[in-house]
Amino acid sequence: MEKPQLDGNPSRSTATDGPFPENLERRARELEALFEVSKILSSAPDLGTLLGSVVDRLVGVIDAAESAAVLLYSSESGCLEVVSCSGYQGNWLRQIRLGPGESIAGKVFQSGGARLFPTPQDVARAMSDMQPENRDLFDKAVGQVGLPHSAMAAPLSPRGEKLGVLVLENLRNGGSFVQSDLGFVQALADLLAMAVERDRLVKEAEQARVLEEANRLKSELLSTLSHEMRTPLASIKGYTSALLMEDADWDEQTRQEFLKIIDAETDNLRELISDLLESSTIEAGLLRIEKQPTLVPRLAQRAVEQANLRSKQHRFLVSFPSHFPVVDADPRRIEQVLHNLVDNAVKYSPDGGLIVVRGEVHPTEIVVSVADQGVGIAPEHLNRLFERFFRIRSGIGRNVVGTGLGLPIARTIVESHGGRIWAESTVGSGTTLYFTLPIDSTEGDNDDGDG
Repeated sequence: MEKPQLDGNPSRSTATDGPFPENLERRARELEALFEVSKILSSAPDLGTLLGSVVDRLVGVIDAAESAAVLLYSSESGCLEVVSCSGYQGNWLRQIRLGPGESIAGKVFQSGGARLFPTPQDVARAMSDMQPENRDLFDKAVGQVGLPHSAMAAPLSPRGEKLGVLVLENLRNGGSFVQSDLGFVQALADLLAMAVERDRLVKEAEQARVLEEANRLKSELLSTLSHEMRTPLASIKGYTSALLMEDADWDEQTRQEFLKIIDAETDNLRELISDLLESSTIEAGLLRIEKQPTLVPRLAQRAVEQANLRSKQHRFLVSFPSHFPVVDADPRRIEQVLHNLVDNAVKYSPDGGLIVVRGEVHPTEIVVSVADQGVGIAPEHLNRLFERFFRIRSGIGRNVVGTGLGLPIARTIVESHGGRIWAESTVGSGTTLYFTLPIDSTEGDNDDGDG
């Protein structure tokens, strides 16, 4: 760390240090402040709250300090940007972008050493190279009071790495910072630098963890897709080749059976590809919702009828009140949600059983549930059920087939309608999936709308 520098006449900095008893009182306040700041840093709140607390504390300790700001260097903009401030109109100050070497903060950042600007003339010289747009923003931030009477700044540079600058300014009362303030301010800057570095390391670790998890899920997805596409393709290829054999004389019943299997496996492939395309559309932010008056009971009945064709092991029940309200929704998308939830219920009850689709009317929303009597989902997996590509092992150890995209797609659709979606489950006792939709203020009759 460079030795703190003094701009202007050095004699100005020592005459105002005060008699010995006052120095002791001053040092006691500084030590108390350092202790308080250390406690703030150890509490580990988010960085913005942490810096704001420290800056406010700093303004209250140094008599000449009327305002303070922390600026961090952004590698994206190549400039110093204000991340926390006190004593300014922050909405203006946060728009300033200072290049290295520009104004007080830029000079201290570039030199790497704390500096004191004890007079208005010293401040004016330091700020003379400020870009016009930055100077205009600064004037608005200080309320047109002019340049500060005095200022001091210290770099945030743990282990020599330049992270940013802590700046203190005297704007209105005409007081001046003194040389003995520099050591205390640099000590605070060092503590802030540690907090900034810690926050950065935590974010980097989190990004690495997220990236690792994403790569793991993608690898698992590719493995799943490879398996699930191979199975229907093998069936389609096998039965098609059998039908095309010139020396085979299949009776009509056998031919129809083969064709039904080919048709069913083709549907499985189409559904798999559809989920992948839908997920890509959602990820790109291109999901379109086209609302119109919609009868949810009719959509539920249709989703159950389709599921009944695919699974003969299950019994289905659709239960809605007779005067269920018309909702303003995209009927195609809500039917897709119901299809995905019913399909999930079928997967998690591989031994069959009853699947109930029920609707309830609440004052401001409808609640639709899909309940199965299957194996259930363990609590540690329940919260991740709606994450993309997340596939879990069922409560009895079986791998549940699928891409892990159906429920995340349903969540996006429901939330795009202003609704909520969640799951409740007990291992061994089945799972219930719920979603809500807001009730339109203008309800129609049950004969109106799509569905």
